[in-house]
Amino acid sequence: MTDATAQGPDASRPERSGSLIALDERTRRRNRSERRFRLYGLIAIGIGVLALVVLLTSILSQGLPAFQQTFVNASVYLDPAKLDKNGTRDIEEIKKVSTFGYAPLIADAMDRKMESLGIDPEEFGLSDKDALEMISKEAAAQLRRYVIANPDQIGQTVEFRFLANGRIDGYYKGRVTMESAERDSNVSPAQLRLADELKADGALGTYFNWDFITAADASENRPEAAGIGVAIIGSFYMMLVVLFLALPIGVAASIYLEEFAPKNWFTDLIEVNISNLAAVPSIVFGILGLAIFINYVGLPQSAPIVGGLVLTLMTLPTIIISTRASLKSVPPSIRDAALGVGASKMQSVFHHVLPLAMPGILTGTIIGLAQALGETAPLMLIGMVAFVREYPGAPPEGFFDPASALPVQVYNWTTRADPAFVERASGAIIVLLLFLLCMNMIAIILRRRFERRW
Repeated sequence: MTDATAQGPDASRPERSGSLIALDERTRRRNRSERRFRLYGLIAIGIGVLALVVLLTSILSQGLPAFQQTFVNASVYLDPAKLDKNGTRDIEEIKKVSTFGYAPLIADAMDRKMESLGIDPEEFGLSDKDALEMISKEAAAQLRRYVIANPDQIGQTVEFRFLANGRIDGYYKGRVTMESAERDSNVSPAQLRLADELKADGALGTYFNWDFITAADASENRPEAAGIGVAIIGSFYMMLVVLFLALPIGVAASIYLEEFAPKNWFTDLIEVNISNLAAVPSIVFGILGLAIFINYVGLPQSAPIVGGLVLTLMTLPTIIISTRASLKSVPPSIRDAALGVGASKMQSVFHHVLPLAMPGILTGTIIGLAQALGETAPLMLIGMVAFVREYPGAPPEGFFDPASALPVQVYNWTTRADPAFVERASGAIIVLLLFLLCMNMIAIILRRRFERRW
């Protein structure tokens, strides 16, 4: 008998080293692969976060200056001889005075201001006209609006903050330099030096610009006066139309398809088409809205009602899909229990299933609205790219008045030549992102507040 036979049947097996929990080579390779996968995931997240930081940094660096604006302080004497020659304070007569009639009042105010500060434009090689051009062309319109709103102030001296010229404003925001001013026909280095002198004496300063949020758009030569007030109202009106149309129609269609519709080829066809509509490019909905709502029905172009209807068509598939997913997430035992105690099919759906699915429905609706809020292409096709200066009226008439929208306003400004409009576009993007952030936060809060886990 050999030694191996004498030692028993296990003597020929290799001796195992270590404990039973020692890792073999195969397990170590698997663990290394898992660690690499986690590392790849972290790298992907890092790249995504880095891209987001770069994007936000670019938008904030260009857009935050839009909320600050350079103003020129001046005391204007509202001369009755020019504004109310009859002395009747008749508002209709006052309205007949054009903005050209207010320009001399501003020129006199600037002359008095610089004289009181001991500043002579000629010392900088400038004429009085050159000094006056440092003020925005919107100043006369601003003064006229004030007088029409306050006719009792005629004959008084009133302190005003007039918008500075866009180039002067850009000088204090880093867009304009002394070197670039030498090649710019809209501003000169002498005007910039005069602006520095006025700022040192407190006649010129930079303040928060509320008009950027409340004012309407401005023409090409007045970028400093451009605002997003009309665009905010237009977007708000469109979201109201989408909310009051897409939510009830989408939820009703989802309830019928999920709970009541028979399962046959026709409902299968409807479901396939709904899924396909969710993937259709948004510009196709714009073409559809142009053909039906404007050319056929005859609704006005550039009106929030048309934009809201187009965005409703685009949002419906998203709401239907999310609502059906929410209804499917409710356990079948809820339906069976309600039917078991004598409830009808409709009672089981509306009294038990729908309340439990409501958080998901609201979340999907808000996400659909957020998507619609940022759409541009369909609104451009229905004419909302037009230049609009007047605010839309109160509902319901306001839904049919011309208006703009925030994403379209951003597109408009980025196509203009003046760099100040690029700053305005970035500022509008910040406002749009804030709206989208708030809507997504509301969606998260609703889901966490009402969600039930099964």
